[in-house]
Amino acid sequence: MNKNSVYIETYGCQMNVADSELVMGILKNYGYEITSDANKANVVLLNTCSIRDNAEQRIYGRLGNFKTLKGQNPDLIVGVLGCMAERLRKDLIEEKKIVDLVVGPDEYRRLPELIDVAFNGEKGIGVKLSRTETYDDIIPYREDGLQAWISVMRGCDKFCSFCVVPFTRGRERSRALNSVVNEIMLLSQRGFREITLLGQNVNSYLDNGNDFADLLAASAAVDRKMRIRFTTSHPQDLSDKLLYTIAEHQNICNYIHLPVQSGSNRILELMNRTYSIEHYLGLIDKARKIIPGVSFSTDIISGFPTESYEDHVMTLDVMRQVKYDGAYMFKYSPREGTKSFKMDNDVPEDIKSKRLQEIIELQRQISFEVNQAILNKEEIVLVEGLSRKSEQFLAGRTGTNKVVIFPFDENIKEGSDVKVKINRATSATLFGDFQEFVDPDNETLALTA
Repeated sequence: MNKNSVYIETYGCQMNVADSELVMGILKNYGYEITSDANKANVVLLNTCSIRDNAEQRIYGRLGNFKTLKGQNPDLIVGVLGCMAERLRKDLIEEKKIVDLVVGPDEYRRLPELIDVAFNGEKGIGVKLSRTETYDDIIPYREDGLQAWISVMRGCDKFCSFCVVPFTRGRERSRALNSVVNEIMLLSQRGFREITLLGQNVNSYLDNGNDFADLLAASAAVDRKMRIRFTTSHPQDLSDKLLYTIAEHQNICNYIHLPVQSGSNRILELMNRTYSIEHYLGLIDKARKIIPGVSFSTDIISGFPTESYEDHVMTLDVMRQVKYDGAYMFKYSPREGTKSFKMDNDVPEDIKSKRLQEIIELQRQISFEVNQAILNKEEIVLVEGLSRKSEQFLAGRTGTNKVVIFPFDENIKEGSDVKVKINRATSATLFGDFQEFVDPDNETLALTA
């Protein structure tokens, strides 16, 4: 067993995935080996999420498993990284006494030093937040593949009343535009075909006068065969310039994740979301006029403090108006340290669950209807590999982020762009038949398989 062998598990959002790759890049530079087997590691790291209580409970359960592993290997170092590390360091180190290492999202550069501290029998703790750290000079460690996630900014200044991110990830700061572009160039040279630019609110990106639309355009220009996505947008800051930039570049996907959270202006004000439903719906209409065929997904919280049945119905009404292609839907979860934590969590759990189920069912119906409208149409699909359910089928994704399944053909390789005619659709998946290969650079068609 190698003392410098590290195993990392990642929980939560794509930003945590990107952070885990950053951590692996840092540790690789210090001679550490990365292993996919916790039993072969001397350092086990859990990159955590604090957005909702159930995410934290999963981590506590997993730490119990590693306590057993630590009993078998007393020299094993167990560490917690990320949002939960910053928020619960006292509980993790002093009370539970399972963890040797607690490192917040702005102290990853110190990981090699803090791991050494832990190996010497002390607790490795680094949880300070930074106003400047962007890890601009660190090359993340990535296995070869088709898709990559790139953090272009860190932190958030919005202070939504339900969200812990400003407290666990700090204030907003952006990476240099050239740094992001250079990273995309490296990924293009390695054969990656799709990248997603990440930020808690990418619309707030700013580097020496360059805003997010400028970064998006510069990213798209690196490799016209590479798809560009981004997440997440805040409705307050979604600019006309950004919408026109998406429309002008063929390889920027026509897909916008635009969290609404609630359909009630009263609830939005309590959430400190800084926009009205009228403003939000105006953005949707404007985007659809500027970007033909644009698709939307969203986030919705059910059961926020004081939410009435009428507020809930307003959310359902917005869903019917917008007709989202998909949604991430959750029950409200009080998070210590946030403004809403001090509010009376007065919506009973059974009511929250009932309302959430209504939201989920309505979104399933809407997604089904939206997908039925695609029947008999041709979609350009980036092939991601074999279908998860059967090796007789291939799977890929459209620019609007829809999964497409079609029959296997040995001439169609992972990373190919193909045109598929859709003949069947569920609420979650499109099914179809291969038509021809597509050159994404100039839309000319290659020979059919």
